[in-house]
Amino acid sequence: MNSPTLDKEIALRIGLAARELPETDIPRLLRVLDDVLGLPPTKQQLDGLTVKALKAADDGELADLDNGVIKAALACLKGEIPEFSEPLPDVVPYAEADMPNSIRVACASNRGAMLDGHFGSCRRFLIYQVSAAEQRLIDIREIGGAAPGVDKNVHRVAQIADCQILFVASIGGTPAAKVIRAGIHPVKKPQTGPADVEMAALQAAIGKSAPPWLAKIMGQSAEQRIRFIPEEIETAEIEVTA
Repeated sequence: MNSPTLDKEIALRIGLAARELPETDIPRLLRVLDDVLGLPPTKQQLDGLTVKALKAADDGELADLDNGVIKAALACLKGEIPEFSEPLPDVVPYAEADMPNSIRVACASNRGAMLDGHFGSCRRFLIYQVSAAEQRLIDIREIGGAAPGVDKNVHRVAQIADCQILFVASIGGTPAAKVIRAGIHPVKKPQTGPADVEMAALQAAIGKSAPPWLAKIMGQSAEQRIRFIPEEIETAEIEVTA
């Protein structure tokens, strides 16, 4: 593909859009735009672009990215002001002895303090320590690119290897299998929202009324496990293939 001559404003839009898409550089986005619109694109063409068209272009090159990040990139392509300045939450200091009987939870996130990320494309993991009495955001782990030859899902699992639970907006069967093999329990939350709200629901489930899967993570014996699952903490039914 020859390098197109782009209008300065359109070049800026494309650069900002690429920044919104995880693991996507400008050449990758240009390939997608070339397929769906042709290069160089005009402002009118960009204004008519849709999420569906972007995800279908170039044999689904961006199909695995969740709609939230696609919408943010699309806003950039259309010249709209994106919410780049959405602040990250503050991390609270934590030492291992601070919260007895607590568990560590990773939340896939793209924006601020939201639980809104697809496992394979989220920008970062928000790491919480949660007990029945307290929740604490103890780390924010930005996800860089995997080293050459390293599977990207293995790379992402390594980022949360110290966690017992993973909350995600979505996750595929193969990545879920790798998460589970690492001893991490994945929970789908398709209705995205603030991560601390989900952590509050998890807090409420910890203790004597914990569902079996959570009681096991907490180290309770089989006799101590209560045999029901509160609505607030429904586990994902994830089809796992070997």
